[in-house]
Amino acid sequence: MRKGILVVVAAVLCGGCGTHPQTAQVAKVDDAARVKQAKEARAAAAKQVKANELGQIPVLMYHRIIDNPGSQDDRTPAKFRADLARMAKDGYVPITAAEFVTGKIDIPAGKHPVVLTFDDSSPSQLSLDELGNPKPDTAVAILREAAAKYEGFRPVATFYVTRDMFGKSTPEEQAQTLLWLKDNGFDIGNHTLDHVNLRSRSRDEVARQIMSVQKMVNKFAYHTPVTLALPYGNQPRKQAWAQKGNGYAHKGVFLAGYTPSNSPFSKSFDALNIPRIRAMDRKGDCTQFCSTAWLDWLKDNPDMRYTSDGDAATVAFPKFKAPTLRSAFASRSLPY
Repeated sequence: MRKGILVVVAAVLCGGCGTHPQTAQVAKVDDAARVKQAKEARAAAAKQVKANELGQIPVLMYHRIIDNPGSQDDRTPAKFRADLARMAKDGYVPITAAEFVTGKIDIPAGKHPVVLTFDDSSPSQLSLDELGNPKPDTAVAILREAAAKYEGFRPVATFYVTRDMFGKSTPEEQAQTLLWLKDNGFDIGNHTLDHVNLRSRSRDEVARQIMSVQKMVNKFAYHTPVTLALPYGNQPRKQAWAQKGNGYAHKGVFLAGYTPSNSPFSKSFDALNIPRIRAMDRKGDCTQFCSTAWLDWLKDNPDMRYTSDGDAATVAFPKFKAPTLRSAFASRSLPY
């Protein structure tokens, strides 16, 4: 009798042991099915908003924001407010140059990124009052107004600084201004110490011009600039000098060109030659190549414009665009 019981128990135990691999295999199949279903759901959602994260992104180039423009590069506060209103109406959300070049584009589904850049660190871009708040009609103050007025419109931009440092002459004032930008979510970029044309400079002079600003920003704001905006849009004799040197390594180098930029996820993206668009009205030389004209063109050609799927962890696009995806982002791809 006892022998019969042992045989039955052994059979039961062996039968139980044999089911574990099968159960694990079923669980793996279920997990794979859930992952597949989740990806299909994300792709369907991306298709619903016509996501195209391989589309083009406007990088707008501003200089002074003043009531009485002294050059065609200046913009009045009223014009700047109108620019921001138009962008918000068209579904644009500002991102920084650093976010752009590193592919950290986290905006709502159906929205379009725009990069706002300001050259030369003018007082009209940021001046602080006695309480440490941005003065009215400066670029930063107007940006914050727009963010309060238009839901989801981020008050961020990239400021490319030089020796002039927003008109501040003492280290204490310069540190206060740079720290305010950093602490309030703005991006600080490099525009060379003296705003010189790098095309005619030696390698040592190129490095000095760039590294001097790098050290200044590091010292005053404990921040390392991620990008460089080339003065006059001119590269040095060897492009690599602008991108990397002793003590600096930029993730992106911006020009002063006339077209929207390719997506950072696209094979066509060139991090050392990123075009920008001058912020100007559609007239004269800017009938075709300045901000108003290009924003009109992108609105009329929505299939060419970057549209977000709302998930920063994926790169969503119509399937036929798959050949243009950079291989570095293959693991994040979400074709539909």
